[in-house]
Amino acid sequence: MTALAVVLAALGACGYAFGARLQHAAVQAAMAGGGLGLRSQAQLVRNPRWLAGLAALGSGAVLHVSALGLAPLSVVQPVGVLALPITVLLNLREQGYTRRDVHPSMVLAVLAATGGLAVFVLLAAGSATPTPVGDDDQFTATQIVAVAVLLIGLVAAATRSKVRCVLFAAGCAVAYGYVSLMARAVAQQVGTGDLLAINLLSVLGIAVAMVVGGWLLQHGYASGPPDLVVACLTVIDPLVAVGLGIGLLGEADQVSGWVATAEALCALVACAGVFALARHHPDTTERRASATLEEAPPGGRTPTTGPTNDVPAGTAGHRTSPRPNGSSS
Repeated sequence: MTALAVVLAALGACGYAFGARLQHAAVQAAMAGGGLGLRSQAQLVRNPRWLAGLAALGSGAVLHVSALGLAPLSVVQPVGVLALPITVLLNLREQGYTRRDVHPSMVLAVLAATGGLAVFVLLAAGSATPTPVGDDDQFTATQIVAVAVLLIGLVAAATRSKVRCVLFAAGCAVAYGYVSLMARAVAQQVGTGDLLAINLLSVLGIAVAMVVGGWLLQHGYASGPPDLVVACLTVIDPLVAVGLGIGLLGEADQVSGWVATAEALCALVACAGVFALARHHPDTTERRASATLEEAPPGGRTPTTGPTNDVPAGTAGHRTSPRPNGSSS
């Protein structure tokens, strides 16, 4: 059953990747150079591309929930990291970047985020123990997540640039990690065959978390590139879900000390990969290059320590040459 759960979770990750790409494009088009106000949000629900992205995300969620009913939370949840490399490739292709335009640091960042959680999955698959999700566990998780999402959302609203994008996506990831816990609880209740045993508060918690997480997700799309948003989701979401599974459900009670240490190191590597991706993403390095040119003194030389024709890492060819899709930077 564990192998089937991993396959279903991997297919769900593909749905997340394509859904993120479609919804990000729709959000950027609705903003039209402005912010994501109420009018822009109202336009999204009538946008075919955004609705197609919603359908892709919904399909991925169904597959993911099905996987949660077959294997422990700490095994299924991290598989969603596969959405990150897929989204990165889709975004780079959409923007017309070539292999030469991508700095090695960005590649290493993706490998760190993906590889860190991949190793985490292998370790968790051999040590995690399925446990029931009790009503007390659900109530405690609801309190913890509600406070965390509120604090992250407030900080995100007060920040700008890539930090804003990362924080909005992190808030969404925390909410979605909670959804995974509650979805596992519902799946266990359905598995008993008694539909009357389903806790309506669990269903309500999932619905509220999905709405709040979806709202934060759209603001994440409005503040940065889709692969950065997906990077936050695929790393923070499983870490939150696994943390709840370990802290509340005791799924790691039988895990040895060295395995727990290795899992913690993998989590740190994956998080470092997300921050490195934010720093070395082509969009970020292009903005740095533009800011440097705008701040150049009248004499024409930029305030750098090297030659005037130096190009920041990750932006080779973007100052003077057009992209393959016809746009210039």
